Amino acid sequence: MAAPTTAQAMPRALVVACGALGRELVALKEATGWEALEITCLPAIWHNHPEKIAPGLRRKLKAADGYDAVFVAYGDCGTGGEVDAVIEEFGVERIAGPHCYQFFMGTDDFTRMTDDDPARFFLTDYLVRHFDRLIVKGLGLDRFPELRDMYFGNYTALVYIAQTEDERLKAKAQQAAERLGLAFEYRYCGYGELQTFIEEARGGRIEEARNGH
Repeated sequence: MAAPTTAQAMPRALVVACGALGRELVALKEATGWEALEITCLPAIWHNHPEKIAPGLRRKLKAADGYDAVFVAYGDCGTGGEVDAVIEEFGVERIAGPHCYQFFMGTDDFTRMTDDDPARFFLTDYLVRHFDRLIVKGLGLDRFPELRDMYFGNYTALVYIAQTEDERLKAKAQQAAERLGLAFEYRYCGYGELQTFIEEARGGRIEEARNGH
């Protein structure tokens, strides 16, 4: 049997993702050697406006042309099932789970943690980096500090689900917990199920290319 060509071994694929996952997807693209993988993102700030996510995703998928495969790296993200409706409409595959906290930590561990105490507030690397813009300014806490207890008074702890081992980000996350008046927990989880999703997507598409599908 002839060895697969470069085109066979590296099918052209697209991942449509939340902007909060862009850095992690670039790192995984490099780690897996999937040179023909392209990444396009919707604005991460849309988490504050979930009604924009499904229409934006639909536009991205309509514009996707000439790819061997298209994947979606998005949770439901507060859309009430609208993301899955778009997925079904276009017949593409998305990562399992309602949000990035679950697939970064891993479904089993995240479920155990939230079953033990559902009143936890979560941050990822992206949210730590942009805490002031997305949380403090985004929720108006800089202008109306009295809103802090309205938003966060029923939470028990801030959990930083870390994708990278970065002491600077860890310190910033701890400061964020103090700003919100919450206990601090740190969990280094790496890329979790996002990594598995990309690795399996790459492996599956290479196998299909080798088989001539």
